[in-house]
Amino acid sequence: MTRDLSAAQARRIAIAAQGLADPRPTGEVGRRQFKTLAERLGVIQIDSVNVVSRTHYLPGFSRLGAYPRELLETEAWGRKPSLFEYWGHEASLMPLAMQPLLRWRMEAARAGTGTWAGIARFARENRDYVDAVMTRIEREGPVTGGDFAEGPRGAPGWWSWSKGKHALEYLFWAGLITTKTRRGFERVYDLTERVIPAAIYNTPTPSAQEAQRALLMIAARALGVATEADLRDYFRMPVAAARQGVADLVESGALEPIAVKGWKQPAYLHPDARLPRKVDAAALLSPFDNLIWFRDRTERMFGTRIRLEIYTPAHKREHGYYVLPFLQGDAITARVDLKADRQAGVLRVQSAHGEPWTDEGVTAPALAAELQVMAAWLGLGDVAVAGKGDLAAALETALG
Repeated sequence: MTRDLSAAQARRIAIAAQGLADPRPTGEVGRRQFKTLAERLGVIQIDSVNVVSRTHYLPGFSRLGAYPRELLETEAWGRKPSLFEYWGHEASLMPLAMQPLLRWRMEAARAGTGTWAGIARFARENRDYVDAVMTRIEREGPVTGGDFAEGPRGAPGWWSWSKGKHALEYLFWAGLITTKTRRGFERVYDLTERVIPAAIYNTPTPSAQEAQRALLMIAARALGVATEADLRDYFRMPVAAARQGVADLVESGALEPIAVKGWKQPAYLHPDARLPRKVDAAALLSPFDNLIWFRDRTERMFGTRIRLEIYTPAHKREHGYYVLPFLQGDAITARVDLKADRQAGVLRVQSAHGEPWTDEGVTAPALAAELQVMAAWLGLGDVAVAGKGDLAAALETALG
């Protein structure tokens, strides 16, 4: 008989699985805590937008508090990293031990079936050039996209990349090269065999089916409770492969089928999922945070519609350019459009909106406290509210 969960129980399970129900460390955060978090999440999305902070730094802040930002850089791009870069959810950092689990995706890319259509077509039509780029890296060592620049920078998008950048992106997706380090935010590429530790690189490659089931279990552990679509989205799995993988995991007893009240689709529970009696979270979430990046799940879980408005014309934005939802307890109670004004040393709250169920007398002080922690973490001396949004006045008062 299928077990039933209430929507509130599912929500608490999900928050706990993401590490957001645990108390933050009281002392300085070190490598061990950061590596444990990265393994728990399984994947950390990378994004270049730096209005507040680049998004890959933010999941650590949401869960660990004001941790040293250089920890991520050390684990991702230091001399002995524990993370590697590849296409996980989107461009992502993942624990090195997972590299063999993504080789099926690399093999699909080499076959021309697993990349963007434009990159796949470029590789087919420019095979000699791609091979020449690979040979250059083999002989001369690490390169960047800038080493292949052709004239002034164009508009953003793969269609404006240089020929060399197209080749590098294909080789990266195919797993033949990977990120050795970053300069600023620019990738420095080298041969995968020279970057990935030999113990990982020489690990036998699992079958695509084995790897996909393993990825689904990592997603299930990180989500706690999830529908098939939720599990599939975590690592952007093919529909048919995810469906078969979930069925296999249910049949083997690795996942428990359950029903969540109010959810239209069947759900699945990870065996290690924990159901806290209460959640006392207080966390600002990146718009690319693992808890909320799948918008359908976010709306189903929290009853709130969250959309990224970066590419929306300014006059049409509802909440702002770079909006961070505020997780308070087991609910999203507010959203703030933030900007780190580094020249003035101020974290600017360009708008602050509450949800329909928000008690501003409770939310505003909690949000103010978290904004002050974030400002200090970013090296900013003050928090300033612009006055836009229905929560702005209460927030300004709470900041005092």
